[in-house]
Amino acid sequence: MLPIERINRIKELVEDKQTIKISELSEVLNVSEMTIHRDLKPLINDGIILKTFGGISLVENKPHTQNDNLCIVCSRAIHSKLGYRIILPNNKIEMACCGHCGLMREYQLGDQVIQSMCQDFLRHTTLSAKLAWFVFDTSIDMGCCQPQVLTFERKDHAEKFIKGFDGIIKSFDEALNLIQEKMNLSHSCHDNND
Repeated sequence: MLPIERINRIKELVEDKQTIKISELSEVLNVSEMTIHRDLKPLINDGIILKTFGGISLVENKPHTQNDNLCIVCSRAIHSKLGYRIILPNNKIEMACCGHCGLMREYQLGDQVIQSMCQDFLRHTTLSAKLAWFVFDTSIDMGCCQPQVLTFERKDHAEKFIKGFDGIIKSFDEALNLIQEKMNLSHSCHDNND
């Protein structure tokens, strides 16, 4: 089967099932999981599918309701210290469990996002994500999505944090690009990648 045929078949399967595991796609199409990941890239870049825990899901273009307690990206419970809120037209609000999923969803939604809010990791205050500082690759494990992303209101707080727990600091735009790069190299939100 040619790559374009596999991509079309993947699209058909995810449209039918809404979500599907990478391992299931590998089995159905009789190719390796790495081949599936390569085939997924154009579908992800076109905003047709979104990577989830161990699989993919169809991006819904029609309005839908979200369970307020579950992440829009990976369906994990939303942690109050890590939560990420995205405000869309018509007062629609989507919640992500953490900065990782929030950035992924922001990337996927693009210009549709009116505003996004996150939590300062140390002070537990709400701030605009566009003004936040994002810490990647820290040694502290919050038990959420990988690569883990923690948000800080002040850059000096983020700098002090990484002195004790390692990591790198990125602005909003830098973080948006980095999460996409890391996810293109990763197999899912929950892999320990790199």
